[in-house]
Amino acid sequence: MKPCHSCRAVIDEYLLDKQLEPLRDLTVDDFNLCADCVTVVADACVECGGAVYVPRGEATTPDYCPACRATLIDRTGHDPGWHRDAVSS
Repeated sequence: MKPCHSCRAVIDEYLLDKQLEPLRDLTVDDFNLCADCVTVVADACVECGGAVYVPRGEATTPDYCPACRATLIDRTGHDPGWHRDAVSS
């Protein structure tokens, strides 16, 4: 069992797996945060319309879910980060 990187509590894998269900193809092994330190926001990804996760204490909701961010990195070779950049003119 791993400790949460935020609060150092032991991660309850059952609770976290249930909370992460909306996030495509991710399991508790992909996270180092416990269920109390992360919030899942449904329908927030600008690519797939899926859920994103927000660590406790973060003020902004990410634009990309982890799966779409990884796909963009694989496709373009560039990491877009969690937030979509404003279009520059």
